[in-house]
Amino acid sequence: MLISEVDDAIVLTLHGAVAVLRLNEPKSMNALSGNIKAAFERLVPELLDDEGVRVLLITGTGKAFCAGGDIRNMAERRPIKIRARMQRTHSWSGRLLVSEKPLVTAVNGFAAGAGLSLAMLGDIIRASSEARFKGGFPAWGAAPDLGLLYTLPRAIGMPRAKDMLLCNRELSAEEAAAMGLVSRLVSADRLFDEALAVATNPASGPPASLGLTKSLLRRTYETGLEAFLEGEAFAQAIAFSTEDFGEGVDEE
Repeated sequence: MLISEVDDAIVLTLHGAVAVLRLNEPKSMNALSGNIKAAFERLVPELLDDEGVRVLLITGTGKAFCAGGDIRNMAERRPIKIRARMQRTHSWSGRLLVSEKPLVTAVNGFAAGAGLSLAMLGDIIRASSEARFKGGFPAWGAAPDLGLLYTLPRAIGMPRAKDMLLCNRELSAEEAAAMGLVSRLVSADRLFDEALAVATNPASGPPASLGLTKSLLRRTYETGLEAFLEGEAFAQAIAFSTEDFGEGVDEE
């Protein structure tokens, strides 16, 4: 079943249990305008709280995934205002990062600045062979945001993350795949279908098992071994109590 909700900034399409969010301002290369951010603020909590939605997929319209922050929104420079703006952004981007629902990002083109950060929120990242990746923050004298300094080193390692961000390197799709920034490259004409197929896989899987797996993976670098194993034992106790586990064992 496919249901669509058209917004000037984001197009939401429901494919069964997969919610697709397509950034829809191609003239500005899908830069994170006030309208796009407002759409994310509204849609992300609704989708994460909807039990019928099991996986989210984010992609872009046109030749860019997301060109980063919208310079039209950067006139305000008072620290208290900037902090409040970041808190609003974290209200949806932070939830995507910590939610137990898997997130797939399909990078259809240029991903720079906060657009790179948005791409890196994905648990599974697919990219077009025409995609390009760049931090871009030094060009504006800004600090990386949307959790990029958390996600990028975990994906490609600290030395490569430093090289990419401090030297403001632009990566081709092939370079990004080689260093593990994306999980797989796909031709531009097949990207969406491939990403949707990938998203459909966990969407049809056991939500508790997948959610616990994502939660434990996020804690891999944050706790000592003893605390991690305690969390693992707790997670397994929860998993064994679910109907999905019972059905899986009964089928063997």
